[in-house]
Amino acid sequence: MAITAQMVKELREKTGAGMMDCKKALTETDGDMDKAIDFLREKGIAKAAKKADRIAAEGTTYIQSNGNEAIILEVNAETDFVAKNENFQNLVKELGTHLLNNKPASVEDAQDSKMDNGSTVSEFINAAIAKIGEKITLRRFEIRTKGDNAAFGEYLHMGGRIAVLTVVEGTTDAEVAKDVAMHAAALNPKYVSRDQVSAEEVEREREVLTQQALNEGKPENIVAKMVEGRLGKYFEDICILDQAFVKNPDQKVRQFLESKGATLTDFIRYEVGEGLEKRQENFADEVMSQVKK
Repeated sequence: MAITAQMVKELREKTGAGMMDCKKALTETDGDMDKAIDFLREKGIAKAAKKADRIAAEGTTYIQSNGNEAIILEVNAETDFVAKNENFQNLVKELGTHLLNNKPASVEDAQDSKMDNGSTVSEFINAAIAKIGEKITLRRFEIRTKGDNAAFGEYLHMGGRIAVLTVVEGTTDAEVAKDVAMHAAALNPKYVSRDQVSAEEVEREREVLTQQALNEGKPENIVAKMVEGRLGKYFEDICILDQAFVKNPDQKVRQFLESKGATLTDFIRYEVGEGLEKRQENFADEVMSQVKK
């Protein structure tokens, strides 16, 4: 029978296997979903399939650079216990090297890309799941390039709980770029500068601040001026260049960079598990779950 994209998607969701593996399994079994699952289990993906519905919200972030290219990625596991495992850490580093060298367009494309050992990324991760015993997922990654008169700032906080990659032009001093990355790790800005904030977001915030001022009983003739002042504080909260520099609060980040003849063009900040549902489990239970394996 004809194998549809929806069938491949369903099998991927049920097994965690790569797209090409799922398509092959469905082709070999004439579209029979249960037989296709068995086919993948027979290939050694059984343990991974059993764990597909588990929550993997722990893990680590990682940054790797090579010349004028750098990658930041997040790989998740079920427990912080496993995230600190040497095998898991090595897996993350190998994935970083592969992704930086091959530059797939998305996580979806990455899953089916071939590694140097001949396996796909999906197969590589599934083999690690079988060995380590927890669900592992490549959640996200971004690749950045820079010019020769620029520097990457690479900062990992708490062993990879937070990672920040900055791109700073006008200097080749990686320490300057790293200082800005450390600042972003601490204050979690959303944008580089005010011009990156959409007009819609600014207007929405202005409306909220206006209503707040009116609710405080402020005279209408001074509300607009008050709102603009508060809007400036809002930009300080979300735009890194407007923030007080953590290493010298008397300076704005913009001023720190200007003193070095540098300009921040981009930054990416990853925090492990942000936006993911966390599994509720106490430490004693986590230890016991490891002992039983």
